[in-house]
Amino acid sequence: MSLTVSIVSDEKELKEIYRLRYKIYCLELGFEKPEHYENGILKDIYDDSAVNFAVKDYSNKIVGAIRLILYSEHGFPIEKYCDLDFNQDEIPRGEIAEISRLAIHRDFRRRAEDKYIYGPDEERRSIGSFNFSSNYSNSRRFEDKHRYKNNSLRTGASQIEGRKKHEIIIELYKAVYQESKRRQLSSWYAVMTKGIVSLLDKFGLKFNAIGDPVDYHGIRTPYFGEINKIEQEMSNIDPELYEEFSRDL
Repeated sequence: MSLTVSIVSDEKELKEIYRLRYKIYCLELGFEKPEHYENGILKDIYDDSAVNFAVKDYSNKIVGAIRLILYSEHGFPIEKYCDLDFNQDEIPRGEIAEISRLAIHRDFRRRAEDKYIYGPDEERRSIGSFNFSSNYSNSRRFEDKHRYKNNSLRTGASQIEGRKKHEIIIELYKAVYQESKRRQLSSWYAVMTKGIVSLLDKFGLKFNAIGDPVDYHGIRTPYFGEINKIEQEMSNIDPELYEEFSRDL
């Protein structure tokens, strides 16, 4: 795959990212209602204080995106939608950013990746907007009991194979890491499925849960990652990947 990753600030390209989000979050997965957004654009107040990253294919088409929300008067989505077991005052607000809105075009996603990133089928729904089936109990709505396995993600050749399989995800997180270092950030927030956390953990991108699962774009758990500890973990697990992440910084 011939892919390039860059920070997007051009309004035309930003709209392409917002349309990709809309297609995935509203039309494909049903996390949000299409009628809540005009002209097929999924954008919110946090985009005004976010750094948006895009992955482009050989034809210069945006096929993946993620954003890094910087602190502003609006705060962070994680603090609005999650009950955190975490003292937000321990770290200066300007040193924290929230990673969110990971979006990958369906032509570049495998079925297994859908479950990693967005959760199992029954957990893909708009918040409080669908009629749930009778066998989907309320107690299960707020528990993430699923376990995700990918035995190919190990050291050596199989780990390289794993990196190739999840190239877009790794490239986006590398861009987020490098921009965070340039901005002298120390920590990340993120609200993610346990599947994507498990996947990232295989590469040394280790996040710790700081609250119970919530119904937020499906069943999600709030996480916190300390960048210096992630660097140590990655350098131990995959030195070549760490060298790639930290190159030119």
